[in-house]
Amino acid sequence: MQKVLIVGAGKGGTAILKNLYDTKMMKIVSVIDLNPDAPGRLLAKQWNIPHDSDWRKYLSDEIDIVVEATGDDAIFKEIRELRGKNTVVIPGAVAHITAQLMEEKEDLIAKLTDESYKHDLIFNSTHDGMIVIDQDCQIILFNKSAEKMTGLKKDQVIGKHILDVIKTSKLPSVLSSRKIEVNQELVLNNGKKIITTRIPMINDSGLLFGAFAVFKEITEVVTLAAEITNLKEIQTMLEAVIQSSDDAISVVDEQGRGIIINPAYTRITGLTEEEVIGKPADADISEGESMHMQVLTTRRAVRGVQLKVGPNKKDVVVNVAPIIVDGKLKGSVGVIHDMSEIRTLTNELHRARQIIRTLEAKYSFEDIVGVSEEMQVAVEQAKLGAKTPATVLLRGESGTGKELFAHAIHNASDRKFNKFVRVNCAALSESLLESELFGYEEGAFSGAKRGGKRGFFEEANNGSIFLDEIGELSAGTQAKLLRVLQENEIVRVGGTKSITLNVRVIAATNVNLEKAIASGTFREDLYYRLNRMPIHIPPLRSRKQDIVELSQRLLHKINQDYGRKVEGLTSAAIDYLMQYQWPGNVRELENVLGRAVIFMKSSELHIDIQHLQSLKSLNLDEGVKQKAQIDQNTHSLTEMIELYEAEVLSKKLTEFNGNRTLTAKSLGISLRNLYYKMEKYNLAKNSVQ
Repeated sequence: MQKVLIVGAGKGGTAILKNLYDTKMMKIVSVIDLNPDAPGRLLAKQWNIPHDSDWRKYLSDEIDIVVEATGDDAIFKEIRELRGKNTVVIPGAVAHITAQLMEEKEDLIAKLTDESYKHDLIFNSTHDGMIVIDQDCQIILFNKSAEKMTGLKKDQVIGKHILDVIKTSKLPSVLSSRKIEVNQELVLNNGKKIITTRIPMINDSGLLFGAFAVFKEITEVVTLAAEITNLKEIQTMLEAVIQSSDDAISVVDEQGRGIIINPAYTRITGLTEEEVIGKPADADISEGESMHMQVLTTRRAVRGVQLKVGPNKKDVVVNVAPIIVDGKLKGSVGVIHDMSEIRTLTNELHRARQIIRTLEAKYSFEDIVGVSEEMQVAVEQAKLGAKTPATVLLRGESGTGKELFAHAIHNASDRKFNKFVRVNCAALSESLLESELFGYEEGAFSGAKRGGKRGFFEEANNGSIFLDEIGELSAGTQAKLLRVLQENEIVRVGGTKSITLNVRVIAATNVNLEKAIASGTFREDLYYRLNRMPIHIPPLRSRKQDIVELSQRLLHKINQDYGRKVEGLTSAAIDYLMQYQWPGNVRELENVLGRAVIFMKSSELHIDIQHLQSLKSLNLDEGVKQKAQIDQNTHSLTEMIELYEAEVLSKKLTEFNGNRTLTAKSLGISLRNLYYKMEKYNLAKNSVQ
């Protein structure tokens, strides 16, 4: 902190005292005046600042700045002679006028326009040249110092256009841009070099009514700059610049303690000056390491480092550079960019891509999560299959991701720019399935559309068709599908003309086709056509090492769907998931995680064991047996009927090795009704996977 001695406590000294009292970078050592009742001494007494009548006892090498405000040349010269080698002596008039011009320029200019009788007193009392122009670029003020430096008289220039007087003047550009230009070098008409600061004059209503320039000979400025090289003086000069930045800026000293922040810093991080100034550089870091400390250690700049800052853990990117003056490290300056808007735009772009992908195949191989050897083998086989036109048969339990593989195979093939048609063979009745697959001609049956209708195979021409749950096809449909695979042609229902097609068939089933062939429910010749390139997708219980990555991917999707911000799972929850056998595979994992997120509190960010209590439920067979053994007197008739129905369905599914079609036929119910009851009694795991 700069130590300042004020000599002279009259009007000028009092004004300087008021200006310096509010700054945080200067400490007033004492206020000196022979008159104990001088207004400056009375004010210093009120503010508990030392005051005296003799300045000599305070003048030492520890004093950084002496402001001579008496106006007495003898005192000014004596102070200059007795000052320390590092002490700067500033005439009070210069300090007062400069402070008023730079810190209260709007108020001062307004007063100057209203109180014309003060013009000459104020502007002619400084050694700096000053020129003021109106909004028409005509000179309205030209002080004595300006006369001295330019060699022109005031009477010769007042009312003239500034460029007619000083051809190289930049004041017209300041009027146009309304921007302050600080410490600009300029050569006058007489060849003298000056350093000038140009400032537009704007009133409280935003109206531009002129501009003024403050300038001095470059030799004087260079001398002053050589005397004032302290970092905190540089800090003062930078403060006006960084206040206007939309990016957060923070400056620390060589010890890593905060010395400057701007309003944008508080807006982005949520931290005030009291929480940062004078505190360690890592005070604002919520996740990550302080880049200020790294730069102070290495003396090298860092760029593009991602951190979380402030109490709200704001995602930001920081650039930090060292501040080196005369080869000495004086601190570092950091610029913080708010990533929220960029992240929002990225999420919107990702969402848009997802929406676009829903128009055809949604997923690619990048969406398949799996580091286990079993999953890697399946992915490699699928990538190989994508490069060939061969029919692919995806085999695996329900919920393992067979459809995801089908999408990925299509998107990796040379058919990716053509249609991808998905068909769930078990979701359509036998009477509808044939017409939906192969289309129909006009009048083929009651209710047929005029002109007929194209089937799924025609829609997928030159593309891919995904036949899910192909093991549920009826014998008649199997025969027609075999013709498509053999001859690459179809015949519409009610038609006689063959239609040649070029369709890539990707089939999937969770049924044991070999057992189905043995039981006579699936054609052996169709099996050999489909089984040309079989790909087995492993169940989740066989690749539990993928659960962690799968959970993170699923949580990201669940967060988007539910508008939550759950960050992950605890290690205890992960261990808990690893112990479960996952009969429902990835689909069940997503269900469990989704249920956990729904019942979590909004303040909770990680899924723990208590959120996964649904995994503790008993398996079906044990549950059915236990329910059946409960005393019938404790249940209503409806409950007992449901218990019995669940037990019968479970036994039938076991009897037919999980084949849903045979189970439905043996019970005399529709396949759709069987699906409903299996879901009602949680019997999905009893079917063949």
